[in-house]
Amino acid sequence: MAKDPVCWMEVDEKEAGSKYVYKGETFYFCTPRCKKTFSISPEKYLTKMEGDALVERKVVVVGTGGVGATFAFNLMISGLANSIVLIDLAREVAEGHVMDLQHGLSFLPPSQIYVGDFSDCRDADIVVITAGAHMKPGESRIDLVRKNAAIFRELVPQIVQYNPRILLIVSNPVDVLTNITQKLSEYPMNRIIGSGTVLDTSRFKYLLAQKCRVDPRNVHGYIIGEHGDSEMAVWSQVNIGGVPFDKFLDPDKQQIQSVKEKIFNQVKNAAYEIIHRKGGTNFAVSLAIMQIVTSILRDENRILTVSTLLNDFYGINDVCMSVPTILNRNGISKTIKIKLDESEKAKLVSSAKVLDDVFKSLDVA
Repeated sequence: MAKDPVCWMEVDEKEAGSKYVYKGETFYFCTPRCKKTFSISPEKYLTKMEGDALVERKVVVVGTGGVGATFAFNLMISGLANSIVLIDLAREVAEGHVMDLQHGLSFLPPSQIYVGDFSDCRDADIVVITAGAHMKPGESRIDLVRKNAAIFRELVPQIVQYNPRILLIVSNPVDVLTNITQKLSEYPMNRIIGSGTVLDTSRFKYLLAQKCRVDPRNVHGYIIGEHGDSEMAVWSQVNIGGVPFDKFLDPDKQQIQSVKEKIFNQVKNAAYEIIHRKGGTNFAVSLAIMQIVTSILRDENRILTVSTLLNDFYGINDVCMSVPTILNRNGISKTIKIKLDESEKAKLVSSAKVLDDVFKSLDVA
Protein backbone atom coordinates (compact mmCIF):
# COMPACT_ATOMS: atom_id res chain seq x y z
CA MET A 1 0.00 0.00 0.00
CA ALA A 2 1.14 3.55 -0.79
CA LYS A 3 0.15 6.85 0.79
CA ASP A 4 -1.51 9.57 -1.25
CA PRO A 5 0.91 12.48 -0.59
CA VAL A 6 -1.93 15.04 -0.65
CA CYS A 7 -4.65 13.58 1.58
CA TRP A 8 -2.55 10.83 3.25
CA MET A 9 -5.08 8.11 2.48
CA GLU A 10 -3.76 4.60 1.90
CA VAL A 11 -3.89 3.62 -1.77
CA ASP A 12 -3.47 0.20 -3.35
CA GLU A 13 -0.89 0.69 -6.11
CA LYS A 14 -2.50 -2.04 -8.22
CA GLU A 15 -5.97 -0.46 -8.06
CA ALA A 16 -5.03 3.23 -8.06
CA GLY A 17 -6.55 4.99 -11.04
CA SER A 18 -4.33 8.06 -10.70
CA LYS A 19 -0.55 8.19 -10.52
CA TYR A 20 2.12 10.78 -11.17
CA VAL A 21 5.86 10.43 -11.81
CA TYR A 22 8.06 13.11 -10.27
CA LYS A 23 11.87 13.02 -10.22
CA GLY A 24 11.79 9.36 -11.21
CA GLU A 25 9.46 8.34 -8.36
CA THR A 26 5.85 7.22 -8.87
CA PHE A 27 3.18 8.58 -6.54
CA TYR A 28 -0.33 7.15 -6.25
CA PHE A 29 -3.54 9.06 -5.55
CA CYS A 30 -7.04 8.22 -4.32
CA THR A 31 -8.71 10.66 -6.76
CA PRO A 32 -7.78 12.64 -9.88
CA ARG A 33 -8.30 15.80 -7.78
CA CYS A 34 -5.47 14.78 -5.43
CA LYS A 35 -3.22 14.11 -8.42
CA LYS A 36 -3.98 17.54 -9.87
CA THR A 37 -3.32 19.22 -6.52
CA PHE A 38 0.05 17.44 -6.20
CA SER A 39 1.11 18.29 -9.77
CA ILE A 40 0.77 22.02 -9.07
CA SER A 41 3.27 22.00 -6.19
CA PRO A 42 4.97 18.61 -5.65
CA GLU A 43 7.70 19.89 -3.33
CA LYS A 44 5.13 21.28 -0.90
CA TYR A 45 3.64 17.82 -0.35
CA LEU A 46 6.93 15.95 -0.43
CA THR A 47 8.16 18.18 2.41
CA LYS A 48 5.09 17.25 4.42
CA MET A 49 5.74 13.56 3.81
CA GLU A 50 9.12 13.86 5.52
CA GLY A 51 7.45 14.96 8.76
CA ASP A 52 4.21 14.23 10.56
CA ALA A 53 1.32 15.13 8.27
CA LEU A 54 -0.99 15.81 11.19
CA VAL A 55 1.27 18.01 13.33
CA GLU A 56 -0.35 21.06 11.73
CA ARG A 57 -4.03 20.38 12.35
CA LYS A 58 -6.45 22.61 10.50
CA VAL A 59 -10.22 22.38 10.89
CA VAL A 60 -12.64 24.51 8.87
CA VAL A 61 -16.20 25.09 10.10
CA VAL A 62 -18.70 26.03 7.38
CA GLY A 63 -21.78 27.55 8.99
CA THR A 64 -21.55 29.43 12.29
CA GLY A 65 -25.04 29.10 13.67
CA GLY A 66 -25.65 27.54 17.07
CA VAL A 67 -24.06 24.19 16.22
CA GLY A 68 -21.07 25.51 14.26
CA ALA A 69 -20.21 28.17 16.83
CA THR A 70 -20.57 25.81 19.80
CA PHE A 71 -18.41 23.21 18.08
CA ALA A 72 -15.73 25.84 17.36
CA PHE A 73 -15.75 26.76 21.06
CA ASN A 74 -15.36 23.10 22.10
CA LEU A 75 -12.59 22.58 19.53
CA MET A 76 -10.70 25.62 20.78
CA ILE A 77 -10.89 24.41 24.38
CA SER A 78 -9.66 20.93 23.40
CA GLY A 79 -6.41 22.24 21.90
CA LEU A 80 -6.71 19.64 19.13
CA ALA A 81 -6.44 22.06 16.21
CA ASN A 82 -3.66 24.55 15.49
CA SER A 83 -5.89 26.44 13.07
CA ILE A 84 -9.66 26.93 13.26
CA VAL A 85 -11.32 28.69 10.35
CA LEU A 86 -14.93 29.90 10.41
CA ILE A 87 -16.80 30.44 7.15
CA ASP A 88 -20.31 31.83 6.92
CA LEU A 89 -22.43 33.62 4.33
CA ALA A 90 -23.16 36.12 7.13
CA ARG A 91 -19.52 37.15 7.44
CA GLU A 92 -20.14 39.64 10.24
CA VAL A 93 -21.62 36.88 12.41
CA ALA A 94 -18.51 34.75 11.80
CA GLU A 95 -16.31 37.75 12.62
CA GLY A 96 -18.18 38.26 15.89
CA HIS A 97 -17.70 34.61 16.87
CA VAL A 98 -14.00 34.78 16.00
CA MET A 99 -13.46 37.90 18.09
CA ASP A 100 -15.28 36.32 21.02
CA LEU A 101 -13.21 33.12 20.74
CA GLN A 102 -9.90 34.93 20.29
CA HIS A 103 -10.46 36.87 23.52
CA GLY A 104 -10.24 33.60 25.44
CA LEU A 105 -7.00 32.35 23.89
CA SER A 106 -4.84 33.55 26.77
CA PHE A 107 -6.47 30.80 28.87
CA LEU A 108 -5.81 27.99 26.37
CA PRO A 109 -3.11 26.31 24.25
CA PRO A 110 -2.01 28.52 21.34
CA SER A 111 -4.03 28.33 18.13
CA GLN A 112 -5.03 30.49 15.19
CA ILE A 113 -8.72 31.31 14.86
CA TYR A 114 -9.86 33.41 11.94
CA VAL A 115 -12.65 34.12 9.46
CA GLY A 116 -11.97 32.65 6.06
CA ASP A 117 -13.43 31.82 2.67
CA PHE A 118 -13.59 28.60 0.71
CA SER A 119 -9.95 28.87 -0.38
CA ASP A 120 -9.07 28.23 3.28
CA CYS A 121 -10.34 24.66 2.81
CA ARG A 122 -7.04 23.95 1.04
CA ASP A 123 -4.86 21.68 3.22
CA ALA A 124 -7.62 21.36 5.85
CA ASP A 125 -7.62 18.06 7.73
CA ILE A 126 -11.37 18.25 8.23
CA VAL A 127 -14.11 20.54 6.93
CA VAL A 128 -17.17 20.41 9.21
CA ILE A 129 -20.33 21.47 7.37
CA THR A 130 -23.16 22.72 9.59
CA ALA A 131 -24.58 25.21 7.09
CA GLY A 132 -28.15 25.06 5.88
CA ALA A 133 -31.74 25.60 6.90
CA HIS A 134 -32.69 24.33 10.35
CA MET A 135 -35.70 22.43 11.61
CA LYS A 136 -38.65 24.48 12.76
CA PRO A 137 -41.19 23.29 15.34
CA GLY A 138 -43.38 20.61 13.78
CA GLU A 139 -40.95 19.98 10.90
CA SER A 140 -39.12 16.67 10.38
CA ARG A 141 -35.53 16.29 9.19
CA ILE A 142 -36.81 14.88 5.91
CA ASP A 143 -38.96 18.01 5.41
CA LEU A 144 -35.70 19.96 5.15
CA VAL A 145 -34.31 17.90 2.31
CA ARG A 146 -35.15 20.02 -0.72
CA LYS A 147 -34.01 23.28 0.86
CA ASN A 148 -30.70 21.87 2.04
CA ALA A 149 -30.10 19.75 -1.05
CA ALA A 150 -30.24 22.96 -3.11
CA ILE A 151 -27.78 24.64 -0.73
CA PHE A 152 -25.39 21.67 -0.92
CA ARG A 153 -25.43 21.66 -4.73
CA GLU A 154 -23.82 25.11 -4.58
CA LEU A 155 -21.76 24.60 -1.43
CA VAL A 156 -19.97 21.28 -1.99
CA PRO A 157 -18.25 22.12 -5.32
CA GLN A 158 -16.90 25.35 -3.79
CA ILE A 159 -15.33 23.32 -0.96
CA VAL A 160 -13.97 20.30 -2.83
CA GLN A 161 -12.19 22.37 -5.49
CA TYR A 162 -9.60 22.96 -2.73
CA ASN A 163 -9.39 19.24 -1.91
CA PRO A 164 -9.59 19.13 1.92
CA ARG A 165 -8.81 15.69 3.36
CA ILE A 166 -12.13 14.83 4.99
CA LEU A 167 -15.65 16.28 4.89
CA LEU A 168 -17.85 15.87 7.96
CA ILE A 169 -21.54 16.56 7.29
CA VAL A 170 -23.68 17.70 10.22
CA SER A 171 -26.54 19.54 8.46
CA ASN A 172 -29.89 17.75 8.29
CA PRO A 173 -31.18 15.48 6.92
CA VAL A 174 -27.63 14.27 7.48
CA ASP A 175 -27.88 10.86 5.79
CA VAL A 176 -29.31 12.23 2.53
CA LEU A 177 -26.89 15.16 2.52
CA THR A 178 -23.96 12.80 3.12
CA ASN A 179 -25.01 10.83 0.05
CA ILE A 180 -25.44 14.02 -1.97
CA THR A 181 -21.97 15.20 -0.89
CA GLN A 182 -20.38 11.93 -1.94
CA LYS A 183 -21.97 12.10 -5.38
CA LEU A 184 -21.10 15.77 -5.92
CA SER A 185 -17.55 15.55 -4.58
CA GLU A 186 -16.59 12.22 -6.18
CA TYR A 187 -14.46 11.61 -3.09
CA PRO A 188 -13.86 8.01 -2.01
CA MET A 189 -16.40 7.23 0.68
CA ASN A 190 -13.87 7.01 3.51
CA ARG A 191 -13.37 10.77 3.14
CA ILE A 192 -17.09 11.63 3.46
CA ILE A 193 -18.63 11.20 6.92
CA GLY A 194 -22.04 12.12 8.29
CA SER A 195 -22.47 12.80 12.01
CA GLY A 196 -25.26 10.23 11.86
CA THR A 197 -26.63 8.77 15.08
CA VAL A 198 -23.61 9.51 17.28
CA LEU A 199 -25.80 11.96 19.22
CA ASP A 200 -28.81 9.60 19.23
CA THR A 201 -26.60 6.85 20.65
CA SER A 202 -25.40 9.20 23.38
CA ARG A 203 -29.00 10.10 24.25
CA PHE A 204 -29.81 6.39 24.34
CA LYS A 205 -26.95 5.61 26.71
CA TYR A 206 -27.89 8.50 29.00
CA LEU A 207 -31.52 7.39 29.30
CA LEU A 208 -30.53 3.75 29.85
CA ALA A 209 -28.07 4.87 32.52
CA GLN A 210 -30.78 6.90 34.26
CA LYS A 211 -33.05 3.87 34.31
CA CYS A 212 -30.34 1.49 35.51
CA ARG A 213 -28.69 3.98 37.91
CA VAL A 214 -25.21 3.58 36.43
CA ASP A 215 -22.62 5.79 34.74
CA PRO A 216 -23.50 6.27 31.01
CA ARG A 217 -19.93 5.23 30.17
CA ASN A 218 -20.77 1.71 31.38
CA VAL A 219 -23.78 1.42 29.07
CA HIS A 220 -23.18 -0.23 25.70
CA GLY A 221 -25.72 0.04 22.91
CA TYR A 222 -26.40 1.67 19.56
CA ILE A 223 -29.02 3.63 17.68
CA ILE A 224 -28.54 2.90 13.96
CA GLY A 225 -30.22 3.63 10.63
CA GLU A 226 -31.54 7.07 9.76
CA HIS A 227 -30.75 10.01 12.02
CA GLY A 228 -34.45 10.66 12.20
CA ASP A 229 -37.88 9.11 12.55
CA SER A 230 -37.03 5.68 11.10
CA GLU A 231 -33.97 5.11 13.31
CA MET A 232 -33.86 2.00 15.48
CA ALA A 233 -32.37 0.76 18.73
CA VAL A 234 -30.34 -2.46 18.64
CA TRP A 235 -31.93 -3.84 21.81
CA SER A 236 -30.55 -7.33 21.23
CA GLN A 237 -27.01 -6.01 21.86
CA VAL A 238 -27.63 -3.56 24.72
CA ASN A 239 -25.70 -4.42 27.87
CA ILE A 240 -24.91 -2.74 31.16
CA GLY A 241 -21.35 -3.59 32.18
CA GLY A 242 -21.56 -6.81 30.17
CA VAL A 243 -25.00 -7.83 31.49
CA PRO A 244 -27.85 -7.85 28.92
CA PHE A 245 -30.30 -5.03 29.59
CA ASP A 246 -33.27 -7.38 30.02
CA LYS A 247 -31.41 -9.26 32.75
CA PHE A 248 -29.99 -6.18 34.45
CA LEU A 249 -33.52 -5.00 35.14
CA ASP A 250 -35.49 -7.49 37.19
CA PRO A 251 -37.95 -8.89 34.62
CA ASP A 252 -40.32 -9.94 37.40
CA LYS A 253 -40.67 -6.34 38.59
CA GLN A 254 -40.36 -4.40 35.33
CA GLN A 255 -42.52 -4.26 32.25
CA ILE A 256 -39.49 -4.57 29.99
CA GLN A 257 -41.24 -3.85 26.69
CA SER A 258 -42.95 -0.70 27.93
CA VAL A 259 -39.64 0.50 29.42
CA LYS A 260 -37.93 -0.02 26.06
CA GLU A 261 -40.67 1.78 24.15
CA LYS A 262 -40.57 4.75 26.51
CA ILE A 263 -36.77 5.09 26.32
CA PHE A 264 -36.67 4.74 22.54
CA ASN A 265 -39.44 7.29 22.00
CA GLN A 266 -37.58 9.74 24.22
CA VAL A 267 -34.47 9.26 22.09
CA LYS A 268 -36.30 9.58 18.78
CA ASN A 269 -38.27 12.66 19.80
CA ALA A 270 -35.53 14.41 21.79
CA ALA A 271 -34.67 16.96 19.10
CA TYR A 272 -38.32 17.88 18.61
CA GLU A 273 -38.74 18.42 22.34
CA ILE A 274 -35.64 20.61 22.56
CA ILE A 275 -36.59 22.62 19.45
CA HIS A 276 -40.05 23.20 20.93
CA ARG A 277 -38.47 24.61 24.09
CA LYS A 278 -35.40 26.56 22.89
CA GLY A 279 -35.56 26.61 19.10
CA GLY A 280 -32.69 24.25 18.32
CA THR A 281 -30.03 21.88 19.63
CA ASN A 282 -26.37 22.83 19.95
CA PHE A 283 -24.55 21.57 23.06
CA ALA A 284 -24.76 17.78 22.86
CA VAL A 285 -24.50 17.65 19.06
CA SER A 286 -21.33 19.74 19.26
CA LEU A 287 -19.86 17.25 21.71
CA ALA A 288 -20.83 14.44 19.32
CA ILE A 289 -18.97 16.21 16.50
CA MET A 290 -15.96 16.53 18.80
CA GLN A 291 -15.89 12.75 19.30
CA ILE A 292 -15.73 12.22 15.54
CA VAL A 293 -13.10 14.90 14.95
CA THR A 294 -10.98 13.67 17.86
CA SER A 295 -11.01 10.09 16.61
CA ILE A 296 -9.78 11.26 13.20
CA LEU A 297 -7.13 13.74 14.33
CA ARG A 298 -5.76 11.42 17.02
CA ASP A 299 -5.98 8.30 14.82
CA GLU A 300 -7.94 6.57 17.58
CA ASN A 301 -9.71 3.78 15.63
CA ARG A 302 -12.77 4.50 17.74
CA ILE A 303 -16.13 2.93 16.92
CA LEU A 304 -18.90 5.48 16.40
CA THR A 305 -22.28 5.31 14.67
CA VAL A 306 -21.53 7.74 11.84
CA SER A 307 -23.39 7.87 8.55
CA THR A 308 -21.55 6.26 5.67
CA LEU A 309 -22.31 4.69 2.30
CA LEU A 310 -23.38 1.08 2.81
CA ASN A 311 -23.09 -1.72 0.30
CA ASP A 312 -23.93 -5.38 0.89
CA PHE A 313 -24.96 -4.63 4.46
CA TYR A 314 -27.93 -6.87 5.29
CA GLY A 315 -29.02 -6.40 1.68
CA ILE A 316 -28.70 -2.60 1.82
CA ASN A 317 -26.83 -0.98 -1.07
CA ASP A 318 -25.88 2.58 -2.09
CA VAL A 319 -27.55 4.20 0.94
CA CYS A 320 -25.89 6.44 3.51
CA MET A 321 -26.99 5.66 7.05
CA SER A 322 -25.51 5.01 10.48
CA VAL A 323 -23.92 1.79 11.66
CA PRO A 324 -20.99 1.16 14.03
CA THR A 325 -17.90 2.36 12.16
CA ILE A 326 -14.17 2.51 12.91
CA LEU A 327 -12.74 6.02 12.50
CA ASN A 328 -9.08 6.98 12.22
CA ARG A 329 -6.82 9.45 10.39
CA ASN A 330 -8.04 8.05 7.06
CA GLY A 331 -11.63 8.82 7.96
CA ILE A 332 -13.78 5.72 7.72
CA SER A 333 -11.66 2.62 8.15
CA LYS A 334 -14.31 -0.09 8.37
CA THR A 335 -18.02 -0.60 9.02
CA ILE A 336 -18.93 -3.28 11.57
CA LYS A 337 -21.71 -5.67 10.67
CA ILE A 338 -23.29 -5.76 14.10
CA LYS A 339 -25.39 -8.84 14.83
CA LEU A 340 -29.11 -8.11 14.51
CA ASP A 341 -32.14 -10.26 15.20
CA GLU A 342 -34.73 -10.71 12.44
CA SER A 343 -36.95 -7.90 13.67
CA GLU A 344 -34.00 -5.50 13.82
CA LYS A 345 -32.86 -6.47 10.32
CA ALA A 346 -36.33 -5.67 8.99
CA LYS A 347 -36.35 -2.28 10.72
CA LEU A 348 -32.92 -1.40 9.35
CA VAL A 349 -33.93 -2.35 5.81
CA SER A 350 -37.11 -0.30 6.22
CA SER A 351 -35.08 2.71 7.39
CA ALA A 352 -32.79 2.33 4.38
CA LYS A 353 -35.78 2.33 2.04
CA VAL A 354 -37.05 5.59 3.55
CA LEU A 355 -33.69 7.24 2.88
CA ASP A 356 -33.28 5.70 -0.56
CA ASP A 357 -36.73 6.89 -1.65
CA VAL A 358 -35.96 10.44 -0.51
CA PHE A 359 -32.57 10.48 -2.21
CA LYS A 360 -33.98 9.17 -5.49
CA SER A 361 -36.65 11.86 -5.46
CA LEU A 362 -33.89 14.48 -5.75
CA ASP A 363 -32.10 15.46 -8.93
CA VAL A 364 -28.48 14.98 -7.87
CA ALA A 365 -26.14 15.59 -10.78
